[in-house]
Amino acid sequence: MKQKIKTGILMTALAVGSLHIVNRCAQAFATVKNLLDKHKGAFYDWRFGQVYYTKTGGGSPLLLVHDLAPAASSYEWDLLLKDLSANHTVYCLDLFGCGRSDKPNLTYTNYFYVQLINDFIEHVIHEKTDIIATGLSSSFVLMACSTNPDAYNKIMMINPESISNLKCTPSKRSRIIKFIMDLPIVGTAVYNMQMRRENIEYLFTEKYFYNPFSVSKKTLDIYHEAAHLDECGGKYLLSSLDGFYLNADISRALNSINNSLFILEGRKTAERERTVEGYVLLNSAVEYDFIENTEKYPQMENPQAVLEYVDMFF
Repeated sequence: MKQKIKTGILMTALAVGSLHIVNRCAQAFATVKNLLDKHKGAFYDWRFGQVYYTKTGGGSPLLLVHDLAPAASSYEWDLLLKDLSANHTVYCLDLFGCGRSDKPNLTYTNYFYVQLINDFIEHVIHEKTDIIATGLSSSFVLMACSTNPDAYNKIMMINPESISNLKCTPSKRSRIIKFIMDLPIVGTAVYNMQMRRENIEYLFTEKYFYNPFSVSKKTLDIYHEAAHLDECGGKYLLSSLDGFYLNADISRALNSINNSLFILEGRKTAERERTVEGYVLLNSAVEYDFIENTEKYPQMENPQAVLEYVDMFF
């Protein structure tokens, strides 16, 4: 009996050790090209850690906030930066838990990012700013604006999350998923499986881009790398996302905002129409439009069309 227990312990140790080696190899393989250079920008020493950002151009301040996802980074805005910098001082950050910013082991929440955006504007930008935000990030930008309206001018949202989806709250099942994902070795292995390059390619070709053939190899490599920086610390953000800890009912915040708001959606679908109708219902001042032949990230798929709306709105 004792021999069986010893054998079981040894086999478990070997399995865990092997899994750890596989995790390290996955991280090394994903980051070997070093495509996300940290030396092009600077770091904001926030109270919870370092936040990477770049500052380019001159003129009125414009803050670009990428979608909140473990593989996302400020690279999302690369095709717009040169043109936007001609008329604006453009601040482009990697959200905490993403890209080149720190990715500590903690539970990420919507209000956590509300604090980040407000603090970044206060300590780095130092003046009232315009903002463009993508996806889920639009929700905490609106919440930040409602808590500190004097720091914000106009806000543009690109494919924001629907009001109904943002009302989903943590459940027993989602808490179990978060617990597993946060485990040191097993959770990292699960994360690496989800963040495989093949899965990232599937997201871009099937959900993020209208034309799957326009997705570049460089884009896939950068997203794959971003997901594995800082020893795959992006898993803590993913576990919070999967656990619905980043959702928040923004109805009251949206209703209270007096700033100019514009929603830019991808191609017109029934789902996207319902999304914008939900925002307009809560704030009749919200304007919106659609960019045909694009999906989740029109700023990457058709940057020229997005620039035209930016020039018109700001």
